[in-house]
Amino acid sequence: MKTNFLGIIIGIVFIVVAVFLLPILSKVKTKGNNGSNVATKTSKIPTNPNTNIKYDKSKLKEVWLAGGCFWGVEAYMARIYGVYDVTSGYANGNKDNPTYEEVSSGKTNFAETVHVRYDPGRVSLETLLTDFFKVIDPTSQNRQGNDAGSQYRSGIYYKNEKDKIVIDKVIKKQQEKYTSKIYTENLPLKNFFLAEEYHQDYLEKNPNGYCHIDFSKLSDNEVTIDVKKYPRPSNEELKSKLTDVQYSLAVENNTEKAFANEYSSNVAAGLYVDVVTGEPLFSSIDKYDSGCGWPSFTKPITPEVITLKEDKSYNMVRTEVRSRSGNIHLGHVFDDGPKDKGGKRYCINSASIKFIPMDKMEGAGYGYLLNLIK
Repeated sequence: MKTNFLGIIIGIVFIVVAVFLLPILSKVKTKGNNGSNVATKTSKIPTNPNTNIKYDKSKLKEVWLAGGCFWGVEAYMARIYGVYDVTSGYANGNKDNPTYEEVSSGKTNFAETVHVRYDPGRVSLETLLTDFFKVIDPTSQNRQGNDAGSQYRSGIYYKNEKDKIVIDKVIKKQQEKYTSKIYTENLPLKNFFLAEEYHQDYLEKNPNGYCHIDFSKLSDNEVTIDVKKYPRPSNEELKSKLTDVQYSLAVENNTEKAFANEYSSNVAAGLYVDVVTGEPLFSSIDKYDSGCGWPSFTKPITPEVITLKEDKSYNMVRTEVRSRSGNIHLGHVFDDGPKDKGGKRYCINSASIKFIPMDKMEGAGYGYLLNLIK
């Protein structure tokens, strides 16, 4: 009798527990109509490179981007260097101050959209849009990831007509990657309303929250160095600007003594630039001690900033490294570098480069490359 009674008690407890747990377990990975969710796996969100940067708000520009659920798009765009602020909202619909429920109904024609304010001195609109296209499927109509409906269409909205020229250019370039038609809208902004507070910075508050964005694409962001920002002075100007040693090495193609130079043993974090033009060339992240007595790097910050030339001087056949904008002699590249980092050793004259410490990069105009140093 006691056994039966105990069994009944256990059965009642099991039923009560099940009743309370089932509603919780039923909240699955996808975004619900009320915007709440429980994610099935942890979202790995990178740190934000813009956190400690002081922006001049008077110089900011803006663009509005729709790429599916705005939770992920907001967090992704906020982590592109040069972006001051990103907020979530609803764009280009047919009523004022819509609620999330009204937008989700598909009857208001709004698109879940993020308002991106950025510093064009740090990141160009073209770069922002190129990065945006890395995480959306522009050939998908009214759908991104698991989210379907007109509110999840992709789009780029603008206020400044000059921006349309850039948007057209980027979309045309993106279309070359696809055989299917791109459906991403390219339209003037008709209206934009901020979404409810619980949608703002959603993934900051809920790092395990639902997200269709692949944040690993942030590490794939290509470094873009605008050569026009780094013009070459004339040789006459350089004679007055450079020291005799710098001029001899950089312009007249000579070589400095091993170990007796400024940067061979420098281990500080920062950027190495062309001594003549200031164009960025190498990162301290890629510098290593090769034992040769000259600064050695495994690679330039991007291949485009250097040129290679066959060098047959001194009865040897070597590959000379020259800077792109300054067209000065930097040094030579050899195939005896670290195998796990590409096998190259860029052996560079200290007198042909200038070191910008990491804490001085922002003030010197190189803040847009800080992510290459950290």
